[in-house]
Amino acid sequence: MTVFSRTLSLNSPSETQALAVQIAVTLVPGDVVLLEGPIGAGKTHFARSLIQSLLPVMEDVPSPTFTLVQVYDGPHSEIWHADLYRLSAPDEVVELGLTDAFEDAICLVEWPDRLAELAPENALKLRFEIAPQEEHRTLTLTSASDHWAELLAGIST
Repeated sequence: MTVFSRTLSLNSPSETQALAVQIAVTLVPGDVVLLEGPIGAGKTHFARSLIQSLLPVMEDVPSPTFTLVQVYDGPHSEIWHADLYRLSAPDEVVELGLTDAFEDAICLVEWPDRLAELAPENALKLRFEIAPQEEHRTLTLTSASDHWAELLAGIST
């Protein structure tokens, strides 16, 4: 059941960054954002922009493609950035500690299909699609939680 669904057009990397900053200010510990889409669609750029906007001191935010998870000390909780592309089974997610982080950290998860049944029901799903114009993206935000509908009612691009 989808409670919240909205589709946005992102016309440049800077618009993607601005949206990430808008969403970042709404996040609280326990929030999970699932980032879906093909390689090169903007998932990591979005996550990097969001994380950097939350950090008290600017630091490099590399893609966790090879480390699987990067953890940052945010002002109110840890921020977990996971890239599950290289995982083959949901039990590997548990070994990473990600399911525990869902409870008390802000979590951004790329390739969330690898979570299978471990994906939190109250997560915000962001589906990035590459538009025919190479710099443009279509982003669909969906959730089955009233929590996100209220928080994201005022976002704009």
